[in-house]
Amino acid sequence: MTSQDCYWFEDMAAGQVLHSARAITLDRDAIISFAREYDPQPAHLGEETAKDSQFGLFCASGWQTGSTTMRLIAETLPIAHGGMGAGIEKLRWLRPVRPGDALRVEIAVLATRPSASRPGSGVVTYRCTTRNQDGEPVQDFTTTVLMPRRPAAA
Repeated sequence: MTSQDCYWFEDMAAGQVLHSARAITLDRDAIISFAREYDPQPAHLGEETAKDSQFGLFCASGWQTGSTTMRLIAETLPIAHGGMGAGIEKLRWLRPVRPGDALRVEIAVLATRPSASRPGSGVVTYRCTTRNQDGEPVQDFTTTVLMPRRPAAA
C-alpha cells in the first residue's frame, strides 16, 4: 500500500463517517479456536458448555469481536505510515456475536487537532461502532489516534 492509498491527518474532519467495504463473518470453528487460545470461557467454547454460562448461549468472545473490529478498521482507515493509538474509552459490548454473524464497522470522526507535542502529527478522535448483518450494534468505543501529517503540511 502506498502513502497515496492511505489517510493522512489532513484527510480527516469532524463529522466524517467511514464504513467498511466488507464484512467478516465469524463461524463456529473460528469462535471456538479463538476462545481456546485466548478466552476459554464456557460461553465461547461450544453450545453445550454455553448452556450453563451466564449468557446461556454460545457466542464469540468480546476480545474476538475487538480483534475483528481492528482488522476492519485497518482496512477502512489505513493510516499513512501506520497510526499510533493513544487509548480507548468507553469500550462496550452491546450484544452477543453469534456464529454466522457478519461484522462491519462504522467510524465516525468526532474531533481533530494538530498535536502540540509532535508537530508532524495530528490527533484524531473517533467513535467506532461494530454492527452485525442486521445493522445492530454489537460493540462500540471511542478512541484517539495520532496520525502523520502530510510532509508539506507539517
